[in-house]
Amino acid sequence: MDVINTSLPEVLLIKPKIFKDSRGFFLESWNSARYEEIGLPEIFLQDNISYSEHGVLRGLHFQEPNAQGKLISVLKGDIFDVAVDIRLGSPRFGKWVGLTLTADTHHQIWIPPGFAHGFLVTSPTALVSYKSSAFYSPETEGTVLWNDPALNIIWPLSNPNLAEKDMKAPPLSQIPQSKLPKF
Repeated sequence: MDVINTSLPEVLLIKPKIFKDSRGFFLESWNSARYEEIGLPEIFLQDNISYSEHGVLRGLHFQEPNAQGKLISVLKGDIFDVAVDIRLGSPRFGKWVGLTLTADTHHQIWIPPGFAHGFLVTSPTALVSYKSSAFYSPETEGTVLWNDPALNIIWPLSNPNLAEKDMKAPPLSQIPQSKLPKF
């Protein structure tokens, strides 16, 4: 597998080795020993699958405490996936990286704990899988406004389909510091 650093060094693009032949393909989507070598957790506590239609934007979500690291991959379709560093004291606080993930390439993105995460479906539909390093904790979940002007995320669609909590999310500057992860 190839591991590529993004503009946020802790966020990694992972390109699994794919074995193709006339019957189809095979790839290892997770191998604890190999992924631990590149700094990912040895154990993930929860696996999630999300199905969405074109234009759905989920995020930008985080948990504090109980921050989740997430290994994202797309099983069907295409998404624009975004990670935002929201760790207080980080030299990259408020910086973001966005990557296109597709079922065709099988690339993965590792988003470590302390980052807000969101994605926008750019294909007709998308099936997204993500492994989480901590259990989902609704009482500690936070949301950052998807189009926070201070973050200036360049989404490929200006009028996405949003959940109510994502529409009503505050900008990062209005989230109390006690609710943000520490660097």
